[in-house]
Amino acid sequence: MDELRDASLLWTPAGWRGDAGLEAEGGRITRVLDAEPSWDGGWVLPGIPNLHSHAFQRVMAGLAERQTHAQDSFWTWRETMYRIAARFDPDSLQAVAAQLYVEMLEAGYTTVCEFHYLHHAPDGRPYADPAAMSKALVAAARETGIRLTLLPVLYMAGGFDRRPLSERQRRFGHDLDAFLRLVESLRALEDEALRVGVAFHSLRAVPPEAMDAALAALPPDIPLHIHIAEQIGEVQDCLAVRNARPVEWLLDHAPVDARWTLVHATHLTGPETAAVAASGATVAICPTTEANLGDGLFPLREYLDAGGAWGIGSDSHVSVSPVEELRWLEYGQRLQTRHRNIAVRADNGSVGETLLHGTLASGAAATGQAVGLLAPGQAADWIVLDAQAPVFAGARPADVADRWLFAGNRPLVREVRVAGEAVVRGGRHRGREAIAARYRSTVATLLAD
Repeated sequence: MDELRDASLLWTPAGWRGDAGLEAEGGRITRVLDAEPSWDGGWVLPGIPNLHSHAFQRVMAGLAERQTHAQDSFWTWRETMYRIAARFDPDSLQAVAAQLYVEMLEAGYTTVCEFHYLHHAPDGRPYADPAAMSKALVAAARETGIRLTLLPVLYMAGGFDRRPLSERQRRFGHDLDAFLRLVESLRALEDEALRVGVAFHSLRAVPPEAMDAALAALPPDIPLHIHIAEQIGEVQDCLAVRNARPVEWLLDHAPVDARWTLVHATHLTGPETAAVAASGATVAICPTTEANLGDGLFPLREYLDAGGAWGIGSDSHVSVSPVEELRWLEYGQRLQTRHRNIAVRADNGSVGETLLHGTLASGAAATGQAVGLLAPGQAADWIVLDAQAPVFAGARPADVADRWLFAGNRPLVREVRVAGEAVVRGGRHRGREAIAARYRSTVATLLAD
C-alpha cells in the first residue's frame, strides 16, 4: 500500500481542502483521509494532463527561430520539422521521448496524449515490426513512469485536394487497413498506465470516406483526436474544397461527442464556438506553440461562457510547463482584449483556480483514463507543491493557484506520483541523469550535420 497523509491542502473540485491525505493501492486512490493540522505536508493536487504532444519535435525547439521568408508562418516552420523528422529511428525516438517525459513529470504533467505520426522508415517503408516507432514511445513512457495515451495518427493525403503524400510525408502515411491493424496491435499492449486511442491528422490529410470507414471500424469508446482550424490557410482551403469551414464541416459530418478532442480549434466563428461547446468535445489549446507558430488566439472567453470543455497541450515543446501554458492562455486574452482577469467563472473570480479547474476537468474524457480528480477509484496521480517556497510566503488557500501560475518561473513541483509510485522527489526525476546523458548523445547524432 502506498499512502500520503497530512497534505496541508488537498485540491478538490470544490477548491482546497485543509489537512487531508490520500490512501492508494494498486495504482488507484482508495480513500481520502482526514489528517492532523500541519503546514509541512505540502499542497497536493491532481497531476496535470498534457493533451497534445509530438515528442520528436522537442529536438527542434529553438532551431526554427531564424527568418527564412518575410512571411514566415507554420507552413515555413514545417520545412524544418520535415528535415528533423526524417532523421529519427525507434532508438532515437525513445531517447528523445524519455527526456521529454522526464521534463514533463518534473513540471507537473503526469499524463500525456502522444499524437504520433512518425510511423515508418524515412523512405516510407514499414519497419519489420510496423509498430516499432509506436513501441518506442511506449517504452519511453514506461521507463519514465508517465501515464500515456498513445494516439497513432491516420495520415493519407497531402491536402484537401487529395494529392499524394510528398516524399517527406511518406513515413507518416497508411492505408486504412494497415492503420487499423496497427491500432489493434497497440491496444493489446494496454495496461494501467497505457491507453490507446486514434488521431486523424487533420481534415486535409484524411478524406471523408476514410474517416467514415475508420469510425465505423473502431471501438465505440476509443478516444479520438484531430488537428483542426489551426491556421487561416487551412480554413481557406477547406472552404474552397468542401464549401465549409473545418469545424463546421466536422460537426456536420462526424458524430462529435465527449470522446473527441479538437486540437487547437483556433479559428472559430461564434456559432462554431457554441456548437463545439454543446457537442461535449474537448478543445486542446496549446498556447506556447500557437504563439511560437503565429497561429492565433483561441476565443477563450466566449468558449467559457458557452460551457465548453478544454485542456492544454505542449505540442511542439517550445515550452514544457503547464504553468506557462496556462499563464499564456490567460495573457493572450488580455493582450487581445486589453483587459485583465479574463478566465474566471461566475462563482469564482480567481483566474488561477478557473484555469486549474478547466484543465483538470477535461483530463478523463480526453485521455480515456481516470485522471484529473483525487477521489476513490481514480488514478493515484498527484503532484505536491513546495509550500515552503518563498513565492508562497503568507499564502492563503484562496491565492495558492494564482501564486503558482502568476508569480514567476521558479519550479515549484516538489514531488510527483503516478499510479501511486514516486517518480519525482525533491523536484528531480529518479532517472534524470542517465536519461539526459542518452538524450545528449542521441541529439548530437541527430543534428550532426
